[in-house]
Amino acid sequence: MKRSLKPIVISTVASTAVLLGATVVSAATTCESLINLSLPHGQVTAAQTITGGTFNTPPGCTTGSTGCTTNTGLPQFCRVAGTATPTSDSLINFEVWIPTDGSFNGKYEQLGCGGFCGSIGYSAIANAITRGYAAAATDDGSQAGGLGTFALGHPDKITDLGYRALKETTDKSKLIITALTSQRPQRSYFNGCSDGGREALMEAQRYPDDFDGIIVGSPANFWTHLLVGGDWAEQALLDDPASYIPPSLLPVLSKAALAHCVGQDGGVKTDIFLNDPQDCHFDPATVQCVPGQDPTTCLSAAQVRAARKIYSGPHNPVTGELIFPGYEPGSESNPANWPAWIIGSSRDADLSNSLTQGEALAAFFANGFFADFVFQNPNFDLRTLNFTTDVTLTDEDFAAILNSTNPDLRPLRAHGAKVIHYVGWADAAIPPANSVNYYRSVRAELAGVESHGRASSRWEEIQEFYRLFMVPGMAHCGGGDGPNAFGNGVNAPVIDPEHDLLEA
Repeated sequence: MKRSLKPIVISTVASTAVLLGATVVSAATTCESLINLSLPHGQVTAAQTITGGTFNTPPGCTTGSTGCTTNTGLPQFCRVAGTATPTSDSLINFEVWIPTDGSFNGKYEQLGCGGFCGSIGYSAIANAITRGYAAAATDDGSQAGGLGTFALGHPDKITDLGYRALKETTDKSKLIITALTSQRPQRSYFNGCSDGGREALMEAQRYPDDFDGIIVGSPANFWTHLLVGGDWAEQALLDDPASYIPPSLLPVLSKAALAHCVGQDGGVKTDIFLNDPQDCHFDPATVQCVPGQDPTTCLSAAQVRAARKIYSGPHNPVTGELIFPGYEPGSESNPANWPAWIIGSSRDADLSNSLTQGEALAAFFANGFFADFVFQNPNFDLRTLNFTTDVTLTDEDFAAILNSTNPDLRPLRAHGAKVIHYVGWADAAIPPANSVNYYRSVRAELAGVESHGRASSRWEEIQEFYRLFMVPGMAHCGGGDGPNAFGNGVNAPVIDPEHDLLEA
């Protein structure tokens, strides 16, 4: 069983993934006339032809101003903005861009959103249309600029974030594309990482007929327990001032983990990352200070206890049951990993509840979720979370809305869709074991289920429509010390089915 979870070479994905063609579709109406298109509980708010070349986003911003991005190399396209209001308290913004210069390949790509969302991912849309796709994205019904505060007193907006904004965007974008071109998209794809990966699995589970191909990157699909895990890591560091591990000591951990494990994990001894850290049984006690040792070269006993908790993940203090996986060793000091996600710039920064002061992202998201969603209390202190009663409460109120953990993908397989799921072994935002656990749950669910007239008892048959790729050395969604450019938010070095996720 372990063997099936070893990292798979990324270049092999083409063997089972959705194949893309190229079809030029002629417009049936003008872009500007789409302003009058009727949408169910929604409306088109802008419809304009963009001549191509460069285009600033958010639309209307001034080049060089804060938050303004100049997208270059764009084809001529029809930009349509719209809103959806499925409830009286909903305001879901979305945009769909459609190439109109003859480069449209007849296919639709919907992009996921990260974190608490709160804005439209224009750069991802721009990248998609340069490759011939009609593309859409949404702010998930939040205009809070990435904060969780939109959830205070607004349960409908939480549902919009959970899944409703996805469906609204899909249905309305396809209507708009059809109105402009007189044809529905020939193929439809969803592509997202982090919360976008949670959204990708939500699409696979709730709306199995909407997409032909789904790219799932490091998904936050076990949302409720992931945020418990973030709180657990921060409590380990912050409960006692002596427990905090400053960024300057992280190289002590990563060097020791590599020294202990490199060359024994399927890689070679010259690697600067671990090929499979699950084969590494690293105990941070090996770097605990001894009397007389320079404290800049070792960890105190309190810091070792904190590190052990971070590696082990949250456990129910009454039953001992694992609530969520811990983080893997080997890449602690990479700036994209523990410094950004777990440690922050200082202990005071992690207690500040302010990213501008250097708060760790795990603390930011845990604070935002439990303060604004769960307890509806902006003054919530993440150090007070109870890992028994509060976990139960959180699951009761939010699991059905935010989690995408259903392993029964039979409807998706029956639709003929394909799933490519990837995660970096060095991910310090969402422990990679979460993806392994979900993939195993799908295999267990579908074992023995009839497929093509015979029992699907072998994992190879699951791989006919769903593959998991573990990427050695890659951080959250990309970056890190290992190879990590294969179409996961950035273009692969070679745009072909052997090297690029979307082309596969």
